[in-house]
Amino acid sequence: MSMQETIKSKLTTALKPEVLDIIDETQQHNVPADSESHFKVVAVSKAFEGKMLIARHRMINEVLSEELAGSIHALSLHTMTPDEYFEKAGKVSASPECLGGGIS
Repeated sequence: MSMQETIKSKLTTALKPEVLDIIDETQQHNVPADSESHFKVVAVSKAFEGKMLIARHRMINEVLSEELAGSIHALSLHTMTPDEYFEKAGKVSASPECLGGGIS
């Protein structure tokens, strides 16, 4: 199973999201070929209702703790309730440009 599939599977089980988009942004970074290390997660779930942004991110970090301790180097999180997602018309900000870093 790819890292993208692993992330999707774990978050689907934990959050029961209405929208879940896992975007592999590894190719935008200076890493070895075939790396799966940089991801953007757009998660829309009722599980986030009443929770501050930091609590939402902690929920995801806890679910993905193994992956974050291993091969995931960067995880851009966009966490919303269904109402927030509707208000934003499903739009999320672009990920920042890679600032470099060497290939090991």
